[in-house]
Amino acid sequence: MSLTPSTMLELDTPAPPFALPDASSGSTVSLTQFVGEPLLVVFMCNHCPYVKHIADAFADFAREYQAKGLGVVAVSANDPGHRAEDGPEHMAAEAQARGYTFPYLFDADQAVAKAYRAACTPDFFLFDADHRLVYRGQFDGSRPGNSVPVTGADMRTAVNAVLAGLPVPEGQVPSIGCNIKWKPGNEPDYYG
Repeated sequence: MSLTPSTMLELDTPAPPFALPDASSGSTVSLTQFVGEPLLVVFMCNHCPYVKHIADAFADFAREYQAKGLGVVAVSANDPGHRAEDGPEHMAAEAQARGYTFPYLFDADQAVAKAYRAACTPDFFLFDADHRLVYRGQFDGSRPGNSVPVTGADMRTAVNAVLAGLPVPEGQVPSIGCNIKWKPGNEPDYYG
């Protein structure tokens, strides 16, 4: 397992467009479906222990904040040739098992991950209602084995600020996790 931090995309970056298939429904979900609402985009996968560590708490968080007006989408960009369990059929099963209420999208050509400069799983990108980046960083300080409880504290602080129309705190800690499993020869230039 290679530990990789978020690239910490520049704040105020506009949300890169996406139109990707939802692994559960097969329908295409796009950025344009979230016009006028804040949006959280998370790059994740099924196999990563860092994602598994927060998955149930993140599912609860998403349900809570979707009810308050936050759009949430998850994207898996991992090459299923590297990790078969990260393929769309397994993503649908994972979404059902975890009770995900948000679309779990498959980025087959990895172009969306590159547009967001995603590097790890999980990698979070929070956009305000104008779809400008206001937060990128960790869900909270919990990691597998560090005995810190999973609370989503950092993300809750950021989302609460966005929903209240307040500035998001500037002290943002990078997310960390497994590196995205790029297709051979498809590694982005920003990737270490």
